[in-house]
Amino acid sequence: MPKFYPSIGEAIGAAMQHNIRLAHGGEASGSDTPLQVRHLPHPSADPYSVPGMIARLTETATPDEVAGIIEEVNGALVGALPQLTELVAAAADWTRARLTFDNPHHNPTFKTWTRLAAATRLLRDVQEELGVAEDMVAACPAELSDPKYRDEVPVLRTRELLSDVLGDDAIADIKPSAAQNPEADRQRAARASSPHAATQRATPSAGTTSEPPATAPPPRSPRTR
Repeated sequence: MPKFYPSIGEAIGAAMQHNIRLAHGGEASGSDTPLQVRHLPHPSADPYSVPGMIARLTETATPDEVAGIIEEVNGALVGALPQLTELVAAAADWTRARLTFDNPHHNPTFKTWTRLAAATRLLRDVQEELGVAEDMVAACPAELSDPKYRDEVPVLRTRELLSDVLGDDAIADIKPSAAQNPEADRQRAARASSPHAATQRATPSAGTTSEPPATAPPPRSPRTR
């Protein structure tokens, strides 16, 4: 099972097949090395993560809330976008350390650096645009407009995040519990992804008790300008 997949659909499909094998006590085929399962927390688990901020940025959010979210994602020290920019810049610098110009007609390393450098410049431009947009958000009305006006501009969200693909309930089902050990968490996640999971949930055993509802995310502190 490779670490990377060309599409999120293939990644989810492979993860579900692996979880089904775990639920039935099977081993992962095709490799002697056991798969490393990466836990993806529910957006509500961290409202200041990128998935958490996306979940908070709904159509009914107030202009001040939206400006605060943009400020969080674009913050100079801990913002997700500046960190991503530095990551791409670091990749460009890694390529720079391997540049040679011995053959002027064939230099794939320089072409790679050019791409990464261009991506870095674009990300820095995005930071500037978001900084301006943050100040402009306050002038937007808090009330929703007539839906007929929305057809004039396209929807930009792709809805390709894991929480969008699987839905909130599916991710909540595999949310880990502090009272369980990692092996129990892994088996529970496997059972939740199994085709028999729906039948098992429909006919619970007598000793099974429902889990308490998830707590609401903590309120964000007032934004300082």
